[in-house]
Amino acid sequence: MKQSSDHLSDVLAICRAERAVTASFFLRAPWALVSEGVPGTMIRVGQGQPYWLQVQGLAPVQVMPGDLVVLPLGHPHVMASDLALVPVPFAHMIERFAQGAKDENPLTFEYGGSGSATRIDSVLLWISAHCRHTILNLLPPLLHIPAAQAAPPAMLGSTLQALIEDSLARRAGWRLAAARLGELALIHVLSNHFAAQQERGQGWVRGLADAQIARAMAAIHGRPSHDWTLQTLAREAAMSRSRFAEKFKALVGNSPMAYLLQQRMAHAAQQLESGLPLAQIAEDCGYESERVFARAFKRWCGLPPRAYQRNAQALKKEFAALK
Repeated sequence: MKQSSDHLSDVLAICRAERAVTASFFLRAPWALVSEGVPGTMIRVGQGQPYWLQVQGLAPVQVMPGDLVVLPLGHPHVMASDLALVPVPFAHMIERFAQGAKDENPLTFEYGGSGSATRIDSVLLWISAHCRHTILNLLPPLLHIPAAQAAPPAMLGSTLQALIEDSLARRAGWRLAAARLGELALIHVLSNHFAAQQERGQGWVRGLADAQIARAMAAIHGRPSHDWTLQTLAREAAMSRSRFAEKFKALVGNSPMAYLLQQRMAHAAQQLESGLPLAQIAEDCGYESERVFARAFKRWCGLPPRAYQRNAQALKKEFAALK
């Protein structure tokens, strides 16, 4: 079988959208809204008048019509026609306008004064745990892709707007389309972001630009629960063990075994969220007992597996809140 040379696609294959919530806001200046943060990945595109977006801890940016904005981990943020205004919490608008479960009933509302109009369409994605704990954790809190930058963002913005229209009309299949098209938009954004980093020689994707290290990374991502050792990974890269370890850390920023542990634990988190038995997950990850696995998992994320599972279940219930 011919081995893939598109290693970035091999890595991003773990980024799957399991559920989606869509929304469309019709806003007239003056207006300002504040979000406490959402348990998911938010993608938005606007029409009409530009607006301001300020993600917690970052400088404000002006979002122009057709620009795509992505909040990979749903950080708290303010959107406004004027950031000097006192913002109204999204939670208040949801309480007033939402009808039923938000992942079954798109949220739409009108708000503001009598000034210039802005429409903001959004899709909130529940992304697989393996992706959240690895790929999304590597991203800045905000990705802003100007519509004028290139054709793909403009195309994605149009696709997202069409998706929202489908969901508002409740056309048959809209819930699956929302998840899949939202996932497609996210993959395009991630591909462009990491490809640009690769060209600049920045970040962990430097490893994917090296044919030998990329083979080892692809092996880890393809089979995170395999009984890999430094020797077997070096063999995948066709390198000596010492040279492989040195080069891997220089390019990826982590030792091969630390990188493997990160991928393995993220894979285990995915299995926990899927409800698999703890004993099965421990065995699949190569641990001799549930207790040994639980200790390793807690060292990785700060929570024992059962507590992590409960937290994930609570977040899934909160997913549609759009606060």
